[in-house]
Amino acid sequence: MGAEQIRRWESGALAHAVSDPFGQGPLPWLRGSENYFDDTGQVVPWYADLARSTGGGTRTADDVHRQIKGFVSPGAAAPGEAIDFHITVDPPQQFSVDVYRIGHYGGDGAAKITTSPRLSGIVQPPPLAADRTVSCHHWWMSWRLQIPSYWSVGAYVAVLTTADGYRSHIPFTVRHDHPADLLLLLPDITWQAYNLYPEDGRTGASLYHAWDERGRLLGEEDAAVTISFDRPYAGSGLPLHVGHAYDFIRWAERYGYDLAYADARDLHAGRVDPSRYRGLVFPGHDEYWSLPMRRAAERARDSGTSLVFLSANTMYWQVGLAPSASGEPDRLLTCRKRRGPGKSALWREVDRPEQQLLGIQYAGRVPDPRPLVVRNAEHWLWDATGAVEGDEIPGLVAGEADRYFPRTSLPEHDNRILLAHSPYEDSEGAIRHQETSLYQAPSGALVFASGTFAWSPALDRPGHTDPRIQRATANLLDRICKRD
Repeated sequence: MGAEQIRRWESGALAHAVSDPFGQGPLPWLRGSENYFDDTGQVVPWYADLARSTGGGTRTADDVHRQIKGFVSPGAAAPGEAIDFHITVDPPQQFSVDVYRIGHYGGDGAAKITTSPRLSGIVQPPPLAADRTVSCHHWWMSWRLQIPSYWSVGAYVAVLTTADGYRSHIPFTVRHDHPADLLLLLPDITWQAYNLYPEDGRTGASLYHAWDERGRLLGEEDAAVTISFDRPYAGSGLPLHVGHAYDFIRWAERYGYDLAYADARDLHAGRVDPSRYRGLVFPGHDEYWSLPMRRAAERARDSGTSLVFLSANTMYWQVGLAPSASGEPDRLLTCRKRRGPGKSALWREVDRPEQQLLGIQYAGRVPDPRPLVVRNAEHWLWDATGAVEGDEIPGLVAGEADRYFPRTSLPEHDNRILLAHSPYEDSEGAIRHQETSLYQAPSGALVFASGTFAWSPALDRPGHTDPRIQRATANLLDRICKRD
């Protein structure tokens, strides 16, 4: 790993990062681009500077040397259940696990809940690879965390730290089946789809990328078809786009919304009952959906539970989940995309376009952030925001965008409205439009789709917050929760 690669990491990912909520310095939650290029135009991997201090004398572990890396099984558990940690430490030495819960906490973003005893770290075997599927299911269990009955449900992050100061992270969820106003669903399936672990120039693969024998990063046509949840997340150990969910959580907990928590795989497996909630909230990029997930969301809507989609490019690919070799359910994720026999995995190409649930659907990438242009400003969603017809909210159309497709059927509805209509240029210079949608199903359920990646960051990310989006989101959730 040369100095040029380190420089590109700093100028690429970290330049677009935000400070993490654990007080440990910047983390690449917002990568500016999936690819970084050298002076000859070759793609280079996302390597961290191993000598870079990230505060407090700690350094970020990487996927080449694997100073400390780990994953958990299962990814979500209820109080009284256990989370098993599988961790590798190289060189072998003691390490500790600090467990944080994401929330507002007076603006800190997270609170430390517990710390493990000092644990003895070992070098686990190298990841196994079959075709492009990389798995660490053969790693020994390093620590079992029994979730106490008094822990709050929520999104948690385990911070792993070695005695010599290397650090990595593992996200997990604590859920329960008690009723609440809103059920927050963390997009762990989509997080795993983007996971390139290990980013070592040799072995790692996601549903987007893999490496060739010369260490070059290959594209989607050579990527994995099946990937495993039994492996760490690449880089810092936090998934790509994880910050979008955390932005919503901090804001919603600050304003006292009654939240339950679960993962996408919980929805897939039927471990949560959507009818117990007034609304389901999908707070971040949630691109990969299984058939059971979609059926559960449709049944929820049709029985009166509202749906809130705060990102874009939702439910684009259809996926399957299968057990691991040891029989643990939902540990393998498969998406053939357009490769191999059978139908395409695009929902819209198997006669189930996402617009039939969302009200809009994915239109394309947005190369540069553009304003969101307010439409139908007299609607109650825009009440008390100060927005008027045609107002432009800077930077709110970013990342990827959705729009209404006139030739695609809409869901059955009693009323429907578009609340933004925003022009932007695509990568080829053509003018496209982003739209924000809201409709009411015959059951009375509301279905909202923001149609942009930038909605959740506008709620509580430093440098990105916008009071109009905060107020509009509160108007929506208050109506769903039937607040006065």
